[in-house]
Amino acid sequence: MTALDSTAPALAPQVLDRCRALVRPALTEAVGRLHPWVGEMAAYAFGWCEVGGAPAAASGGKGVRQALAVLGAEAAGAPGRAGVAAAVAVELVHTFSLLHDDVMDGDAARRRRPAVWKAYGTGPAVLAGDALFALAVETLAARPGGPAAVRTLSAALGDLVRGQADDLLFAARPWTGPEQVRPEEYRAMAERKTGALLGCAAALGSVLGGAAAQTSAALDRAGRHLGVAFQIVDDVLGVWGDPAVTGKPVHGDLRERKKTFPVLVALRTPAAPRLAALLESGADPRAAAALIEEAGGRSAALTEARRHLAAVEAALTAVPLEDRAAADLRSLLDFLVRRDL
Repeated sequence: MTALDSTAPALAPQVLDRCRALVRPALTEAVGRLHPWVGEMAAYAFGWCEVGGAPAAASGGKGVRQALAVLGAEAAGAPGRAGVAAAVAVELVHTFSLLHDDVMDGDAARRRRPAVWKAYGTGPAVLAGDALFALAVETLAARPGGPAAVRTLSAALGDLVRGQADDLLFAARPWTGPEQVRPEEYRAMAERKTGALLGCAAALGSVLGGAAAQTSAALDRAGRHLGVAFQIVDDVLGVWGDPAVTGKPVHGDLRERKKTFPVLVALRTPAAPRLAALLESGADPRAAAALIEEAGGRSAALTEARRHLAAVEAALTAVPLEDRAAADLRSLLDFLVRRDL
């Protein structure tokens, strides 16, 4: 598969490692304040332990949102530690959303091991998610400027919930006809479900770092556009990605009949009747993948991702940012979208 335009800079993994190392002690301390059983489930979700509490070396994810919070503070000219509380809060909220998403979607695995609800049960997983959300609010509320920070987080959560609701409703809508899902609806859903928390992370870090409102707003816009680009690239990988790289089966999204951006674009072309019949029948997804590509769904998705990357850059250049942090931020954003293409 070809890249969007270039390979990811080598600096990005170093940025992620540096930010995780800065945030991890505070994140561990926060989780340690939970009820022991709930704290164990949270630690399992982060990849720190196995069921029962034995230490584990499982991947807890890249730590993207916590890195954005640290870099948001640094971009405002503050030390990275100024954004740690924001990083902890956003990471807690992100993990809360994953626990609940896995329950809602029935996804039995997360990061190549049983999801929390499969490992501990549905009720306990929901409880652990609720506890993480409450802990995130507590973490921010205790900081100077806490009320404003909590309002920022709450607004992002409201968008996330709206995006998740739309995503769930999309599944019940028809492939074609007046009620079909339009690509512009999908973009709005992706901005809310994926972009809102990315934008919130960078904005919250900058708020705690003392940034002007204009700077925080620009970082929020950048994160939201990044979320749309990230989601659309993920859609491309869900159809044409290499399983050895993505960890997902080839054509996995088509087997699950997901209404992803390349599919929705192809369904707005003359290929729609044939494609809808293939998707509805559950036939060999290779034929559907070929038809989507022939109808321009893949190329349109990559073009759309590039458009949102350009919007990210426009947001970052609209306000003054500290040079080193801005460079780290750009390398991280580029890496996230171009990660596997």
